[in-house]
Amino acid sequence: MFRCTDDLADLKKYPYHVRDVHISDPFILADEASRIYYTYVQFVDSRRFPEVPAGPGYFYVLESPDLVHWSRPQVCFEKGDFWADRDYWAPECHVWHGKYYLISSFRADGSYRRCQCLVSDSPKGPFHPVREEPVTPEGWHCLDGTLYADRRGNPWMVFCHEWLQVGDGQICAVPLSMDLGTAVGEPVILFRASDGPWAGDSGVTDGPFLHRLPGGRLLMLWSGFTKSGSYAVTYAVSESGELRGPWKQQAEPLYALDGGHAMLFRTFSGQLMMSCHCPNDHHRKRILLFEMEETEQALHVINECTGNWYTGIGGAAARYAYQAECREVPCFREDPRG
Repeated sequence: MFRCTDDLADLKKYPYHVRDVHISDPFILADEASRIYYTYVQFVDSRRFPEVPAGPGYFYVLESPDLVHWSRPQVCFEKGDFWADRDYWAPECHVWHGKYYLISSFRADGSYRRCQCLVSDSPKGPFHPVREEPVTPEGWHCLDGTLYADRRGNPWMVFCHEWLQVGDGQICAVPLSMDLGTAVGEPVILFRASDGPWAGDSGVTDGPFLHRLPGGRLLMLWSGFTKSGSYAVTYAVSESGELRGPWKQQAEPLYALDGGHAMLFRTFSGQLMMSCHCPNDHHRKRILLFEMEETEQALHVINECTGNWYTGIGGAAARYAYQAECREVPCFREDPRG
């Protein structure tokens, strides 16, 4: 077991401990080129970092050598003459054909939320719009776009068609041009919130993320609310192994203690990890990092590493939450620095 203590990091360069990072929908990019982890946020803690520009119309990047100690926020995108001025939600960064693509939701006053790709030569930006127009369908209220490349190497954006517009929220996909700037086909509805046997009647679908298991099975993480009202992570499996499915939902969530919007990545030592935020209360959201086990058939949680569930845990375990700050040292099965 590896204990990630403060004496392993340059605290001047990485002063932001994982227990303090305020974040929604944490997407972790393990960048092989730099051997650094990156995550992206749409707001900044101005009391802690008063020198960082703050306000709507920004994305910030944080970097870390070990998943525990993070840098000061750095601006990686600012609005300028970009069309959207609000709802900069759920940014995630993918490497595609040698460039870095930041995918997110955006909205302008008087319009719907839509998803779009920004591009840079560096994970730290600056990012710029690939095209001026979003890629999700015109007239659709959307969020939480993610990138998926099919077995033929063709890119797709998988996204949520919001329950606010359609009632029973949808997970959808649209094929993209190779530069990720334009939709090149019609959207496809993959499944709906009510398809989850554990799901309540909220109709919410959040945070799709695609992953292939070792045997080739294609699964999709997504989030919604349980019958008891807890925010939860689950996954569905494509019975065809392809994006169009059909998709078979799990009978029970993967994690249902008020954490959600999850994704998967590998540490530099090769451990499969899942990140999500918890609790689902904006001002208290923190990163949870789980070590995961994958088989040819399924995905399982091994352990949560950061201790950020300690005071934020909800759902069925809410009455067991501790009031004191967690002081456990984050532990990993292997050194995440590789």
